[in-house]
Amino acid sequence: MARSGICAAARITLDNLYCLRCNRELEPGHKSVAVYMFANTVGIRPRQKSTSQRMCFCPQCSVSLAMGPPPEGALNLAAWQMIRDLVSADPALNQAAWDTLRGVVGLLPATGTDGPRRTNAGGYFEF
Repeated sequence: MARSGICAAARITLDNLYCLRCNRELEPGHKSVAVYMFANTVGIRPRQKSTSQRMCFCPQCSVSLAMGPPPEGALNLAAWQMIRDLVSADPALNQAAWDTLRGVVGLLPATGTDGPRRTNAGGYFEF
Protein backbone atom coordinates (compact mmCIF):
# COMPACT_ATOMS: atom_id res chain seq x y z
CA MET A 1 0.00 0.00 0.00
CA ALA A 2 2.81 2.40 0.75
CA ARG A 3 4.03 2.03 -2.80
CA SER A 4 0.73 3.09 -4.36
CA GLY A 5 0.62 6.12 -2.05
CA ILE A 6 4.10 7.16 -3.12
CA CYS A 7 3.25 6.64 -6.78
CA ALA A 8 0.01 8.59 -6.40
CA ALA A 9 1.84 11.45 -4.68
CA ALA A 10 4.49 11.50 -7.42
CA ARG A 11 1.79 11.48 -10.11
CA ILE A 12 -0.01 14.40 -8.48
CA THR A 13 3.26 16.34 -8.41
CA LEU A 14 3.87 15.63 -12.10
CA ASP A 15 0.27 16.37 -13.12
CA ASN A 16 0.15 19.78 -11.45
CA LEU A 17 2.58 21.76 -13.61
CA TYR A 18 2.54 25.52 -13.86
CA CYS A 19 4.23 27.92 -16.25
CA LEU A 20 7.29 29.32 -14.49
CA ARG A 21 6.67 32.78 -15.93
CA CYS A 22 2.89 33.37 -15.75
CA ASN A 23 1.89 30.58 -13.33
CA ARG A 24 -0.78 29.28 -15.75
CA GLU A 25 -1.65 25.63 -15.06
CA LEU A 26 -0.31 23.27 -17.71
CA GLU A 27 -2.56 20.25 -18.11
CA PRO A 28 -0.95 16.88 -18.86
CA GLY A 29 -0.76 16.40 -22.62
CA HIS A 30 -1.17 20.10 -23.43
CA LYS A 31 1.51 21.92 -25.37
CA SER A 32 4.35 23.48 -23.39
CA VAL A 33 8.13 23.82 -23.31
CA ALA A 34 10.12 22.07 -20.60
CA VAL A 35 13.69 22.98 -19.67
CA TYR A 36 15.50 20.33 -17.65
CA MET A 37 18.50 21.12 -15.52
CA PHE A 38 20.84 18.91 -13.52
CA ALA A 39 24.43 19.02 -12.36
CA ASN A 40 27.11 16.35 -12.14
CA THR A 41 30.73 16.26 -11.11
CA VAL A 42 33.48 16.05 -13.74
CA GLY A 43 36.89 14.57 -12.99
CA ILE A 44 35.89 13.59 -9.48
CA ARG A 45 35.42 9.96 -8.49
CA PRO A 46 32.92 8.72 -7.57
CA ARG A 47 30.81 10.77 -9.97
CA GLN A 48 27.92 12.52 -8.31
CA LYS A 49 24.74 13.70 -10.00
CA SER A 50 22.08 16.01 -8.66
CA THR A 51 18.38 15.48 -9.02
CA SER A 52 16.86 16.88 -12.19
CA GLN A 53 14.72 20.01 -12.12
CA ARG A 54 12.04 20.66 -14.73
CA MET A 55 10.93 24.19 -15.54
CA CYS A 56 7.88 24.51 -17.80
CA PHE A 57 6.66 27.39 -19.93
CA CYS A 58 3.32 27.76 -21.71
CA PRO A 59 3.51 28.41 -25.49
CA GLN A 60 2.70 32.12 -25.08
CA CYS A 61 5.48 32.70 -22.55
CA SER A 62 7.92 30.63 -24.61
CA VAL A 63 7.37 32.77 -27.69
CA SER A 64 7.38 35.96 -25.63
CA LEU A 65 10.65 35.03 -23.95
CA ALA A 66 12.25 34.08 -27.26
CA MET A 67 11.27 37.39 -28.87
CA GLY A 68 12.47 39.49 -25.95
CA PRO A 69 15.92 40.69 -24.99
CA PRO A 70 18.43 38.26 -23.47
CA PRO A 71 18.23 37.91 -19.69
CA GLU A 72 21.11 38.45 -17.29
CA GLY A 73 23.00 35.52 -15.82
CA ALA A 74 24.71 32.56 -17.47
CA LEU A 75 22.02 29.98 -16.60
CA ASN A 76 19.19 32.28 -17.66
CA LEU A 77 20.99 33.05 -20.91
CA ALA A 78 21.54 29.34 -21.66
CA ALA A 79 17.82 28.56 -21.09
CA TRP A 80 16.81 31.60 -23.20
CA GLN A 81 18.98 30.43 -26.09
CA MET A 82 17.47 26.94 -25.95
CA ILE A 83 13.94 28.36 -25.98
CA ARG A 84 14.86 30.65 -28.92
CA ASP A 85 16.17 27.62 -30.82
CA LEU A 86 12.86 25.79 -30.28
CA VAL A 87 10.72 28.78 -31.24
CA SER A 88 12.69 29.46 -34.41
CA ALA A 89 13.03 25.80 -35.49
CA ASP A 90 9.37 25.07 -36.23
CA PRO A 91 6.24 27.26 -36.45
CA ALA A 92 4.22 24.75 -34.37
CA LEU A 93 5.09 26.46 -31.08
CA ASN A 94 4.12 29.88 -32.44
CA GLN A 95 0.88 28.39 -33.77
CA ALA A 96 0.08 26.85 -30.37
CA ALA A 97 0.58 30.26 -28.74
CA TRP A 98 -1.75 31.97 -31.23
CA ASP A 99 -4.36 29.20 -30.98
CA THR A 100 -4.52 29.64 -27.23
CA LEU A 101 -4.72 33.42 -27.52
CA ARG A 102 -7.56 33.22 -30.07
CA GLY A 103 -9.48 30.98 -27.70
CA VAL A 104 -9.74 33.77 -25.13
CA VAL A 105 -13.45 34.53 -25.52
CA GLY A 106 -13.13 36.16 -28.93
CA LEU A 107 -10.86 38.97 -27.78
CA LEU A 108 -8.66 38.58 -30.85
CA PRO A 109 -10.49 38.71 -34.16
CA ALA A 110 -9.27 36.53 -37.00
CA THR A 111 -6.72 38.08 -39.35
CA GLY A 112 -8.34 40.11 -42.11
CA THR A 113 -11.56 40.83 -40.23
CA ASP A 114 -12.65 44.15 -38.83
CA GLY A 115 -13.40 42.79 -35.39
CA PRO A 116 -15.70 44.77 -33.09
CA ARG A 117 -16.49 48.30 -34.26
CA ARG A 118 -15.11 51.15 -32.19
CA THR A 119 -17.05 54.36 -32.22
CA ASN A 120 -15.81 57.86 -31.60
CA ALA A 121 -17.54 59.29 -28.52
CA GLY A 122 -17.02 62.99 -27.85
CA GLY A 123 -13.59 63.22 -29.47
CA TYR A 124 -12.23 60.19 -27.59
CA PHE A 125 -12.05 56.58 -28.62
CA GLU A 126 -14.17 54.36 -26.45
CA PHE A 127 -12.42 51.14 -25.42
